[in-house]
Amino acid sequence: MHTSTHTVLYDPDGLIEADLPIDREPYESLVKAVLAWTSQDTLATRDYEQIALQLTGHARAVASDVCRRADQLPKDSGPKALADVVLREAEGRLSAPIEGTVRCVQSRARLVRALYERLDRLEAAPAAGRAAPTVG
Repeated sequence: MHTSTHTVLYDPDGLIEADLPIDREPYESLVKAVLAWTSQDTLATRDYEQIALQLTGHARAVASDVCRRADQLPKDSGPKALADVVLREAEGRLSAPIEGTVRCVQSRARLVRALYERLDRLEAAPAAGRAAPTVG
């Protein structure tokens, strides 16, 4: 007899997560702390790797939000074009292997910061600039 209370959901487009707000504050604090590190700050390689993994996962979540917001804009809009550039850059940087170094962690922190900046600008874009839903 199987008594599992877990349900497996198939959501390849991330629609379930789309309406969940990102817990932004702790990651902004982490980014700020990481970018304030000096050459005198030393952690174990495994600690750097763990922080880089945290920032990588969060960067992917923010990039997903940026992509969803950008997809609501007309194809020829400036904000969409800039978002596409930031997303391509993010994809390239996130595909690089994680290293247990300050340089790697700070690179991921700068990426999270850039993604949040782009997300904020997309959210501030005038509603009139957003693409109207198509009726077909």
